[in-house]
Amino acid sequence: MPSFAFYRLPHLDSYVRVEGSVQELYSCAELNGKSGYVVAPFDIRQNQPILLIHPDRVSVAPVPDAISRFTPVSHRPDAGDDTAQPAAERASRSRQSYYAIDFANFHAQLQQGTFRKIVLARCANEQSAPSTPPEQLFFRACHLYPRMFIALFYTPQSGLWLTATPEILLEGSGSQWRTIALAGTVKLEGDQLDSEGEGVAWGVKDIEEQRIVATYIAECLEQQATDFSESGPRTVRAANLVHLRSDFTFTLPDDRHLGSLVSKLHPTPAVCGLPKRETFQFIVRNEHSPRRYYSGFQGPLGISQSTHLYVSLRCMSIDDDGYHLYAGGGLLRDSVMQQEWQETEAKLETMRRLIAGA
Repeated sequence: MPSFAFYRLPHLDSYVRVEGSVQELYSCAELNGKSGYVVAPFDIRQNQPILLIHPDRVSVAPVPDAISRFTPVSHRPDAGDDTAQPAAERASRSRQSYYAIDFANFHAQLQQGTFRKIVLARCANEQSAPSTPPEQLFFRACHLYPRMFIALFYTPQSGLWLTATPEILLEGSGSQWRTIALAGTVKLEGDQLDSEGEGVAWGVKDIEEQRIVATYIAECLEQQATDFSESGPRTVRAANLVHLRSDFTFTLPDDRHLGSLVSKLHPTPAVCGLPKRETFQFIVRNEHSPRRYYSGFQGPLGISQSTHLYVSLRCMSIDDDGYHLYAGGGLLRDSVMQQEWQETEAKLETMRRLIAGA
């Protein structure tokens, strides 16, 4: 299979397909002056590089209308299947026990005052042979999640991944740019699903977590950009979740050095923690499941004279063994394990809705 990327920007009815050779890079700064579709991991290393799909062939097409008739079904074992339900429950308990071990380890660092915030992620394996073509899953995501950046990419180095993410890392063209601080999560239920979540009451933990991310981004922009302004936070919806979001707009005197700015921003406290270097090293050493290309970033860099880089959230890798779904959440000193587990379950539902009809 040749390397490719499909992507659909939020609120658009068309998608872009990029095909070409792949270049391996080993630092964000190497992106300076380059163009193509970028796929970066959380932890850049020799056997897990940044991948740049060169835009040898670029085409634009409408998202097929027929997919809009897809209605997802509940993704759970048949209630009448006496063997599937216990097996699913055992798998869930096993995953939760590993998560509890990681949570205790991570949370202890917060209680000791070593970290101000740290993000704990996990991987949920849905072990069923994929039967739906990946392109169909991509089109389903485009219709189900109009507010989000949708992407499907494949390279021999990374394998096949599907993403539906709400978080901008860096977006713009010329001298005009923007980024966001996104944190805090509440699941919409009942009548809230008919709204944009404007009535959600945010707790102290979510507000504090979002302010940590926003402060870090402001400090990065003070070093790299001019004329930057911040607005928010405000409540924004992504699938059946809402988050707190602050928007930053700024001017870059020279867009040939975007990689240098990205190296400052990535990974943000939204996917890592504070202090950045120490929490990053702790995550890499201690999480049960390697993140791979989850919580890295991806998107078109300089294609059609514009850039749209997004943090790789709400994503899954797809292989012959099934679907491997990733999610995480920010921990603070007053975090509670069961609440954080439920937050990751709510985030995993974004991908589970897509494969429910497979």
